[in-house]
Amino acid sequence: MTARLLAVSDLHIAYEDNRKIVDGLRPADDGDWLIVAGDVAERVEDVEWALRTLAGRFAKVLWAPGNHELWTHPSDPVQLGGAERYAHLVEVCRALGVVTPEDPYPLWPDADGPVAVAPLFVLYDYTFRAPGTATKQESLAAAYAAGVVCTDEHFLRPDPHEGLDDWCRERVAYTERRLAELPPHVRTVLAGHWPLLRHPTEILRYPEFAQWCGTELTADWHRRFRAAAVVYGHLHIPRVTWHDGVRFEEVSVGYPREWRPRPPREPLRVILPRPRDEPDDSLKG
Repeated sequence: MTARLLAVSDLHIAYEDNRKIVDGLRPADDGDWLIVAGDVAERVEDVEWALRTLAGRFAKVLWAPGNHELWTHPSDPVQLGGAERYAHLVEVCRALGVVTPEDPYPLWPDADGPVAVAPLFVLYDYTFRAPGTATKQESLAAAYAAGVVCTDEHFLRPDPHEGLDDWCRERVAYTERRLAELPPHVRTVLAGHWPLLRHPTEILRYPEFAQWCGTELTADWHRRFRAAAVVYGHLHIPRVTWHDGVRFEEVSVGYPREWRPRPPREPLRVILPRPRDEPDDSLKG
């Protein structure tokens, strides 16, 4: 069997049923790589268990953080927050041989030429604003008035930055520099937790939640950086959309209450080689 680049996100292994899913994930080929696009768990020890398990099975594992890994949750003995917490998680990954957004982008040997697989950490900056609002403050006020407030507002610390939007802008600038350094003939798989475009959030039941889902600063990255595919999670709405001819894969597992009612679905999504038959849920944006 041909080796594949696979992806999954939002494993949320604090739930025992989801932990069992991780325990059951296996490559079909010894050369399979796996992207884990964030929200593995809230506790560092759980993140480490999941990534250690997967790194022992797949030829290469790449991790991008989600908001849940970055929470300073009271149940976690590791009470680091903000940039210090992220740096600690990077060191945990490196000790396991897992590729992080701080490491060189490995090249996937695609039939059409090498593809740089880039795990991304860019956060969000409240620019996916609630309908009818013009500023961050207005958008947050609308969300609080509607009772639709992301738990990040309680557990995700921006230290040492003044706010998450400041941290986001710093991460965007850093990541843009790194992606721009890639040779112009090298295509990319851009793999992060939050969607690069606002369009995928338009399906959300509560549009106020979109402000915790990304930044307008990355809206053209799939074009600028020659994306063969874009991978993301966070929304818990697994599907495929197309934007400017680029395939966007939402690869989340989600919470048990969300995935139990669905028809059985393979948790691992094939990113490369490009699937011959696109899923029925493909949508053009």
